[in-house]
Amino acid sequence: MSTEIYHFKVGAFECAAVSDGTLTYAPPIFPPPTTLLFANAPKERLDEILRQHNLQAERWAEWISPYICLVVNTGEHRVLVDTGAGGLAPSTGRLLENLRASGTAPESIDTVILTHGHPDHIGGNIDAEGKPAFPNARYVMWKAEWDFWTSGEAEQKLHEEIREVLVTSARKNLPPIQDRLELVDREGEIMPGISAVAAPGHTPGHMAVAISSGGEELLCVADAILHPVHVEQPQWFAAVDFAPEQVVTTRRSLLSRAAAEKALVLAFHFPFPGMGHVVPKGEGWEWQPTGTTR
Repeated sequence: MSTEIYHFKVGAFECAAVSDGTLTYAPPIFPPPTTLLFANAPKERLDEILRQHNLQAERWAEWISPYICLVVNTGEHRVLVDTGAGGLAPSTGRLLENLRASGTAPESIDTVILTHGHPDHIGGNIDAEGKPAFPNARYVMWKAEWDFWTSGEAEQKLHEEIREVLVTSARKNLPPIQDRLELVDREGEIMPGISAVAAPGHTPGHMAVAISSGGEELLCVADAILHPVHVEQPQWFAAVDFAPEQVVTTRRSLLSRAAAEKALVLAFHFPFPGMGHVVPKGEGWEWQPTGTTR
């Protein structure tokens, strides 16, 4: 399987998971993965769960995370969910190249949905000249998210250690799209078959995206669920979650929905292609990646 492009269908919609590259999260820039991803996890229980995933907490020095964007061709519209990290690191910014390799010209994208305002999701909004990288697209974002990053609220409420990099990215990548921006403030269709789903917590206006065609469902959860362990242990929040209690509530809601609808799920940071199903297990759920038996 390619680690850059994965083609699949949702009903009549032609889709592709497209990589923007990867980023290595490790000290000294980031906390150790156990702290970054599972900030409130009891140590003994975390050690036990990680061993089940062939990870040893004391030896888990770095988390190499994929950045996975989604392309949906509905027949009438060509939609991109998130634009990746752009030039955040030498290992990112591969989205445009991979889009072209997948048969999608950036000029053919007519709608870009931004799930939230973190650098790895908006960093590909603009090109090297500061112009929109998808020149024929409208951009869609949750209103509370746009307001958070553009009103000065982020500067006041973000933790000092992450404030500068996040705010700097927002100031660079959001204003150039303002004249082609559509803000949503409630759940519902963005276009036929593609809907906005409220998923706050990771950021104030974080949004999931539901794709529906021909009786088939895809739920793009973005950063509401950062790691497969969160499927089994949804109560463990990440150090980068803005509102921890809210993200846990959101995560449980999305997992319950995905399991009940037997929806295909795409998670931005999961191992490529980031896709699979959520199935009930005990009082919680279990992640079954694409290619494994349901």
